[in-house]
Amino acid sequence: MENSPIGVFKGQADVGGALVPGRASLAGDTYTIRSAGYNVWYTRDEFRFLFKRISGDVSLAANLAYPDGGFRDHKALLVIRQSLDDDAKEALVALHGDGMIHLAQRPEKGRRLSDMEYRIGSRGGLPGGKSPDSLLTLNAKRIGIEKKGDQFTLWVSEQGEPMHQFGAPITLKLTAPFYVGIGFTSHLPGVAETATVSNLVFENRAGRVR
Repeated sequence: MENSPIGVFKGQADVGGALVPGRASLAGDTYTIRSAGYNVWYTRDEFRFLFKRISGDVSLAANLAYPDGGFRDHKALLVIRQSLDDDAKEALVALHGDGMIHLAQRPEKGRRLSDMEYRIGSRGGLPGGKSPDSLLTLNAKRIGIEKKGDQFTLWVSEQGEPMHQFGAPITLKLTAPFYVGIGFTSHLPGVAETATVSNLVFENRAGRVR
């Protein structure tokens, strides 16, 4: 683990020990995270994690992007987790390379992750496509997660409109203090890819996702 701060975060680590070491940098308001890792899923995770340890409620939101393209199932993450163990209890939201967003949780240490997944598409409402009937994927402009007590919610801005709650909340009890931060996994065990996280909102209270 690296204890040197980066931006608002107090440290960073390769959770799960991916085959290729990860790294992160900050330029202006943009964090660039490079990471390998088989996934953040099943009963354990592999990803690069930038974090701060806090207690209480949380509002966390950002624009997530993949400047170099890459694997369709890689995912940048906004994460609230109990520890740096690879099988820790956690709640997270993520944007996948193919545009899917989800709210996921590992309800107990070592348990399998579960989620609710959302794929947003449009016929005739987005530029491109061979005809007005072509189904095009909408990649969310911005996503966020809010922790209010034991309730966790996914927040989305689809095309730059004010963020709004998306789907039902999940309930997860974490013991304070816990880890809050951003991360990325390439979904490829030995191949590092890149994500950017920008225009970050990170507040130690609920009701501030924007």
